[in-house]
This record gives sequence, C-alpha cells and structure tokens, in this order.
Amino acid sequence: MIEGFSIGHHTARGDGWLTGTTVVLARDGAVGGIDVRGGGPGTRETDLLSPTAMVHDIHAVVLTGGSAYGLAAADGVMHGLGERGIGFPVPTPQADPPTAVVPIVPAAVIFDLGRGGVTAHRPDAGFGARALAAALAADLDPDGRPAVGSVGAGTGAVCGGLRGGFGYAERTAGPYRVGAALVLNASGPAVDVRTGRPWADTLHTLPAPRSDQRAAIAEALSRVPSFPLNTTIATVLTDAPLDRMAATKTAQVAHDGLARAVRPVHRMMDGDTIFCLASARVDAAPDPRGLFDVLLTAAADVVEEACLGALLAATTAGPWPAYADLVPEVRRPPQ
Repeated sequence: MIEGFSIGHHTARGDGWLTGTTVVLARDGAVGGIDVRGGGPGTRETDLLSPTAMVHDIHAVVLTGGSAYGLAAADGVMHGLGERGIGFPVPTPQADPPTAVVPIVPAAVIFDLGRGGVTAHRPDAGFGARALAAALAADLDPDGRPAVGSVGAGTGAVCGGLRGGFGYAERTAGPYRVGAALVLNASGPAVDVRTGRPWADTLHTLPAPRSDQRAAIAEALSRVPSFPLNTTIATVLTDAPLDRMAATKTAQVAHDGLARAVRPVHRMMDGDTIFCLASARVDAAPDPRGLFDVLLTAAADVVEEACLGALLAATTAGPWPAYADLVPEVRRPPQ
C-alpha cells in the first residue's frame, strides 16, 4: 500500500441489500485534487479541492453506493475522525475545549439503488463509520492491499450489463508510487462485444473467449436499460509532493485510463469522478516536463488496470453475470 494511505470497506449483501461504502484514509492529511467528467455526478465537499480554496489537507475520501442518499456515509467518517482528533484545527474560544477539529472528507457516489431488491436499503452514516474502522485497522498493515471485487462501494456495481466492482492497482513512477482505488459502475461496457475481450486487455494476456462465451457476453451487454444510471468513481493515490494544481492535473489525466477501459465513457448518465490524493512522503519534487509526466502516465495506467481488476474480480449477483463466470478460464484475482 502507498505510504500515507489505507483503505477500508463495508459491504452489505443479502436480504435486499447490494451496496456498500469504501473509505480511502489519509490519517496525516494529503493534498487533494478532483476532475469530474460525467454528466450526472453525486459529490460532497469537492469545492474544497479547488486550487483556490483555503483548506490544504484532505483526511479521507468516501466512495459509496446509494446514489445521492449515500453521501450520508461521509457523516460517519467525519464523526469517527473527529472523535480521534483528526481534522482541520479551528478555534472555538467561547466553548470547552477552546479548539476543535473539522475533518475534511470529500465523497462521491455511484448509482446502485434497488439492485439488491429493496430501494430503501442504502448506505448511511453507519456504513461510513464501519468502513473507516476497517481503514484504520488496515493502517496498521501498510503492506496490505485492499480486497477487490464485489466489496465496499463496488458491491452493487454494474458495468454495461456485466458486474462491475472495486478495483485497486499500483505501480512505480520514477521515485514515486502511484495507485488507483476505483469503483467500476459505468453505463458503457468494459468489454468489446466483437471479441469478448475487456478493452483494458490491450496486450491480450487473458484467454480469448470461445464463440459460446462471446455469445453469452453479447447477450449480457444487450440487456443494458435504455435509461442506465451509473458512474465510475476513483481516487488516485501517490506519495509524490504535489500541490493542489498538480493534484488536479493528475486527476484530469487519470480519466484517460478510464476512457481506455470503458467505451463509451463520460456519458450524461454517468457521474465519472476521479480524486487525487498526494501524501508527499517522497522528498523529490516533480518537475513540469520530466518526473511529473512520468507520474501522469502512471496515473492513467493504474486507473485502466484497476478497471480491469474490478471487472475480473466481480462476482455474479441478480441478473448481472460476472465476466469471470462467463469466461471461467480467466483467473479471478484474490478477493
């Protein structure tokens, strides 16, 4: 796991539930940026990520199901961080104690309402609190990577008629590490209907689907409703010392990876949103025409890789088959 960050999930599946929440924790704070490309985003506290805003550090990002209702999960994260004294310090001279903290917790949602069978079953503050507890526990194991697939905010995810999910990828970019925590829930497919291969499998490292498997994939992709409500959301993580302008640029370029993995993308029914968090744990400032370009390239690459990982790790639920169940020769990543 990239130094300065940890990730925790809360998953609700069964008895009318198919949703969840994921928390990306930056316990010591991280510089943030954001770029929104979809036509229907659901977000909270994103104005604070502007390069012109006052607040410098972000303490967590919440990725969650539940459509706009799910933004309530951030309340539980804020409360839990505040109890631990993690947040932006503010004076309260007329109160006891005379200082307080306000955790800075931006959030973004996917649409998964009713996919478990009960529309009213959606994330709330309790989901955020439990996902935060998992992230705090994961913070004690800096080498551990988060679970992927149909977990956390990816529990109810669907991608073009197939199951989506949560994916994570990480790689080296010069002296830095760059990662992507992503929820694949796009209205467009992540698979080429002609070949049955994921768009992100550009090197054809996965086994080629047989004709019957391609037919099953095509059937699943044809069942996308005429009014699909989706969204892919992600947080790019790096240990580079970025300022807010550089973090914003990183979030912008990271969308290139999403555009490689999902086609079409950034539709009006999507709310595609990518955050960037930089912990500055590596003391090597990226120059504009050298190391920073290497970092930007890696940001797009890890988003593409996380999309593929989410698709392959997902499990079948309801009427939405998982790609790995239609093409069993594909090795599903460890959950």
